[in-house]
Amino acid sequence: MVDVETDATHPEPMVNEDEPLLSNLDLFLFSLIAGLVIYWFMSRKKPEPIPEFKKLDTPTATSTRETSFIEKMKKTGKNIIVFYGSQTGTAEEFANRLSKDAQRYGMKGMAADPEEYDMAELSRLSEIENSLAIFCMATYGEGDPTDNAQDFYDWLQENDEEDLSGVNFTVFGLGNKTYEHYNAMGTYVDKRLEELGATRIFDLGMGDDDSNLEDDFVSWREQFWPAVCEHFGVEALGDDSSIRQYELKEHTDLNMNKVYTGEIGRIKSFENQKPPFDSKNPFLATVTVNRKLNKAGGRHLMHLELDITGSKIRYESGDHVAVFPTNDTALVTKLGQILDVDLDTVISLNNLDEESNKKHPFPCPTSYRTALTHYLDITHPPRTNVLYELAQYASDPQDQENMRKMASSSAEGKALYQSWVLDACRNILAILEDMPSLRPPMDHLCELLPRLQARYYSIASSSKIHPNSIHICAVVVEYETKTGRLHNGVATNWLKNKMVDNSHKSTVPMYIRKSQFRLPFKSTNPVVMVGPGTGIAPFVGFIQERGWLKEQGKEVGETVMFFGCRHKNEDFIYQEELEEAEKKEVLTKLHVAFSRDQEQKVYVQHLLRNNKEDIWRLVHSQNAHIYICGDAKNMAKDVQVAFYEIAEELGGLTRTQATDYIKKLMTKGRYSQDVWS
Repeated sequence: MVDVETDATHPEPMVNEDEPLLSNLDLFLFSLIAGLVIYWFMSRKKPEPIPEFKKLDTPTATSTRETSFIEKMKKTGKNIIVFYGSQTGTAEEFANRLSKDAQRYGMKGMAADPEEYDMAELSRLSEIENSLAIFCMATYGEGDPTDNAQDFYDWLQENDEEDLSGVNFTVFGLGNKTYEHYNAMGTYVDKRLEELGATRIFDLGMGDDDSNLEDDFVSWREQFWPAVCEHFGVEALGDDSSIRQYELKEHTDLNMNKVYTGEIGRIKSFENQKPPFDSKNPFLATVTVNRKLNKAGGRHLMHLELDITGSKIRYESGDHVAVFPTNDTALVTKLGQILDVDLDTVISLNNLDEESNKKHPFPCPTSYRTALTHYLDITHPPRTNVLYELAQYASDPQDQENMRKMASSSAEGKALYQSWVLDACRNILAILEDMPSLRPPMDHLCELLPRLQARYYSIASSSKIHPNSIHICAVVVEYETKTGRLHNGVATNWLKNKMVDNSHKSTVPMYIRKSQFRLPFKSTNPVVMVGPGTGIAPFVGFIQERGWLKEQGKEVGETVMFFGCRHKNEDFIYQEELEEAEKKEVLTKLHVAFSRDQEQKVYVQHLLRNNKEDIWRLVHSQNAHIYICGDAKNMAKDVQVAFYEIAEELGGLTRTQATDYIKKLMTKGRYSQDVWS
């Protein structure tokens, strides 16, 4: 601001004409400005070099990934594309089987991950003669798309103007009837594609994992291909021989630094860890605690703590931790012995289709031992296509016939597969032991076995209290099969053996999967939690978080817990923590059902009915949020019925109205389930 008064009372000094026009200070300033201008002009002519980032060496990536599936199909002469939305690998497996089937009808198919392609190109499929898009879509969680199908789902929802006329399609959905939103994703894709003008050439298939998913798929597939033949005017070639997808290459002089030793994505990623960590780049977390939770009884319930210090991994209460287990080394050794193979042979299985995005069925090069330990599922009963392809290697004609029969859609074949494979829980090793004439080459077996999948656990901690630690609560799976063999769950037995030892660090490859299972945004909202057994896991985190909020001086609504176990003196897990939370009034009320401590069995749903007035007051008058975690097949259904009955009795509703009432709570995010079957 100009000081007017000062300017008025202080006249400017007269210029002395004997002084030079530019003083030394002026010359200095002029030189400085000129120098800066020249420097700026010179420096701007040298653009900053763009740093080159070396591509991650992932085992299934191509050097230049094609995002246009239309161009790829044209270039490779394919006319059938099978997209898969897969969380645990089954939908991907089915997609690969359908794409291989195409060859038997004089057509050429390719399986495709929608996440890798521009799905907006779907309308261009009509440019390819006799083309067909098949969608194998699994439903995940509460009617959600799988991770890799999320973008495709969003695209379908947002593009009302899309014109898919001329596009032929069919859908096979993978779901589980024990869940509320059975096959929601398959149903939605089927309906939405028709709305956008596409032509359905065969009815929507629905696979039920609670019953027999394989049977559902085989029955649908048996009717699907004749419909394709009729639609396109083609005939089966009658060639039922095995079609290999990969060829074996054995390595004898390979640098061992270039051999995969169990890494999921980038080679040496377990030695040189780089964030961000996800399903293709898991973090190796150190196990700091591994303790047995139950005091007695025949089962083993455990609490593990994984150290994530320095990983930059963030999680919220209610999220899931995914872990990558390994198979039992004894099973792997037996497989090598029975097939007379040196398991330390280093191999690559290379895709015969050079244009395929999937160069190998698992990270290659690697040894047979690593593939069978880290990458392949050797404990689940094999699907019928595996039996069909392996049948040719049985030297006994009766074994060959039985294997092919089990892979057929005949009633006799289905019954044989159900009893001899599924009901008897025969894995591939048991089949080889019980069928001495069957001795397939190890490389073909490795090509056919599905990938070993990550296992998901509800996180049993709050990041507000444990920012550098993730807690897992699980029960070890072990039982005797009908053939007298002991079946050990892969992941839980692997976790059980992760001992905490100062001389040796036990590590677990893991990443976080975000969930919608969240505490209310307003801490003043009451919460009602129902979680018997290991279903208590997320609620341990919820209780920790509500306690932390209280300590911060926040107002916290009523927090009610319904827990259940068999016996108070055996498997009342987290008893001390729960009773301490109740003592500190973090838990307003703790209700525990000990199902076998009295003659009449008592479960959590019975305790809900016993406390119906309190429940109805919290839900109907105080905007409470309800959370259910645990078994989907029985518990979650029985609990839901208990809520219907409470709404009927205390709300004066009919059963239909009560059902609608609970459905509305679900829609509003006030009735959430984290359940499994």
